[in-house]
Amino acid sequence: MEFTASQIANVINGKIIGDETATISGVSPIESGEEGHLSFVAQERFADQIETSKCSVLIVSEKLITKDSYPATVIAVEDAYLSFQILMNLYKEMQGRKSGIEDGAVFHETAKVGENVYVGAFTCVSEKVRIGDESQIYPQVFIGKSVKIGKNCVIYSGVRIYDYCVIGDNCIVHSNTVIGSDGFGFQPTKDGYQKIPQLGNVVLEDDVEVGANCTIDRGTIGSTVIGKGTKIDNLIQIAHNVKIGQNNVIAAQTGIAGSTVIGDWNQIGGQVGIVGHITIGSQVRIQAQSGVNSSAKDNEILYGSPAINAGEYRRNYVHFRNFSQIVKRINNLENISKDKTNE
Repeated sequence: MEFTASQIANVINGKIIGDETATISGVSPIESGEEGHLSFVAQERFADQIETSKCSVLIVSEKLITKDSYPATVIAVEDAYLSFQILMNLYKEMQGRKSGIEDGAVFHETAKVGENVYVGAFTCVSEKVRIGDESQIYPQVFIGKSVKIGKNCVIYSGVRIYDYCVIGDNCIVHSNTVIGSDGFGFQPTKDGYQKIPQLGNVVLEDDVEVGANCTIDRGTIGSTVIGKGTKIDNLIQIAHNVKIGQNNVIAAQTGIAGSTVIGDWNQIGGQVGIVGHITIGSQVRIQAQSGVNSSAKDNEILYGSPAINAGEYRRNYVHFRNFSQIVKRINNLENISKDKTNE
């Protein structure tokens, strides 16, 4: 499909600088643009690319516009990044949605499916499952007994959703994620570790997105809960009975141990480890690779392992970088003291 600069500008309410009839048929990163493609410039550090990019059309934040003409056709907008997102979402909608049940999908007779639902080949839908309108279930998904999936969800190939779990509306779950696996619960005895039955479930509230290859364990009793609007990256482990609030973002390879409670609007970096049975407040930022072993209050910024307040961490790190010199000075002072004692 081809679009003109004028058509694009109308969608994002932009001002054209250059040829409004310029056409594009694809998109490129700004640094590797090519003729006939669209890209965007939203940050000062990429402003020089407005002059050098080979793209035919560029969406540019108004604050970066300094001239009346450029080699490419420029569409000036308040926020180029946001405008580009609007276009990408619109383009994705134009690709259309699948619907219907493909050959090879297996349905229990008690399962119920809403309107305009797509279920791919070799997906297994167990007894008493409920799937809401407009949801897309890709091939080779397993949906366990009494699972409820809301409206307009996307469940990608290879996902496994265990019995009794609940998926809200507008959720996305990427390939090979497991929702509702047993929590890591074992009782030590003289004969070894006795498994504790995991009888709860997992609840994903509305607008949650879970990346690929994640595991979210069911509660031992009760639910493991992922709050509305929370976004979970790839390769993340969330243990049994964890409660995560709304609109959190959690980066890859993070692990959260059992029964921890996390508030709203937190930012958790990659490879963070959080111990069990603690409480993390709201609007907390945790630096990548931090190890959190105690509760955190609202608005804290945590660094390090074990994690401490960011300001304290930075002050201590200055001393750590000079540690060898500090030890040398202490040794010198001790030698001077010994010499004076011997005198």
